[in-house]
Amino acid sequence: MSAWAADRQLAGFEALELPAPDDYDGRVVATLVRLPAGDAPEGAVLYVHGFIDYFFQRHMAERFAAEGYAFYALDLRKHGRSLLPHQHPCFCKDLAEYHDDITRALEAIGTNVLLAGHSTGGLVCSLYCHEGKRRDRIRALWLNSPFLDWRESHKGRLRIAQFLGWFSPFLHDPKAVLPEYVRSLHRDWGGEWEFDLTLKPEYGFPAYFGWVRAIFEAHRKIHAGLGLGIPVLSMHSDGADIVLAWKSIARWSRALGPEVAVQAFPGALHDLVLSRREIREAVFRQLFAWAARH
Repeated sequence: MSAWAADRQLAGFEALELPAPDDYDGRVVATLVRLPAGDAPEGAVLYVHGFIDYFFQRHMAERFAAEGYAFYALDLRKHGRSLLPHQHPCFCKDLAEYHDDITRALEAIGTNVLLAGHSTGGLVCSLYCHEGKRRDRIRALWLNSPFLDWRESHKGRLRIAQFLGWFSPFLHDPKAVLPEYVRSLHRDWGGEWEFDLTLKPEYGFPAYFGWVRAIFEAHRKIHAGLGLGIPVLSMHSDGADIVLAWKSIARWSRALGPEVAVQAFPGALHDLVLSRREIREAVFRQLFAWAARH
């Protein structure tokens, strides 16, 4: 394992490369990012991003630090800081491939954590809490618009992609990812945020059919119920979320376990912490009040 070094994306942060065994694409790494801080009386949080995404939300890290947490974020293999030139971006054949990344991150952090996942990261984290090697180190789970089902209107064509993904996993629809969401966020199009458009591009990366198949299998597990034995807080928007259907998030979050709280934030963006100030402040208030109870 390499040593902590200055992060190349965010000034004042540090990054640690987490090497993994080679896979079907070749060399694999994940990247753990941290905000160096002093005392952390509330423990540590580990944040996992969504699909075609990476960690750039400086304000979220600073808010966790101000609340007494040691903040860590993980750029999963083939995403963001961890994407290597020879790899298929944001691709997996099975979401369990990401379990090793989370395990290595938890071992590097070295203490029990509040695990946090956004969108596809919320799906990955939910499954890790059920079957991951170091799931005993997770004390609670916070989900920010977790990807627990497809939009119903998309399922027909996605099932065709699912079938084709068995035989040709790298087939893809080049127009599968629409640019409206990234444009709603980035300052270049009037949004509030600055991030690297080579890592989170306007038109995304290909949505490979093998990845679609992996998502269907992950959703099958979620819908069967996970029975998680830890507290879960799942947050979602309403129709303002142009990526996922909020009713599906609310429905399937309750399948995660017996101690699940579901909260709605009307008018929020898909990534709740990137919403306008009054909404994201409400998100943080509710999150930290919930965390204080658990």
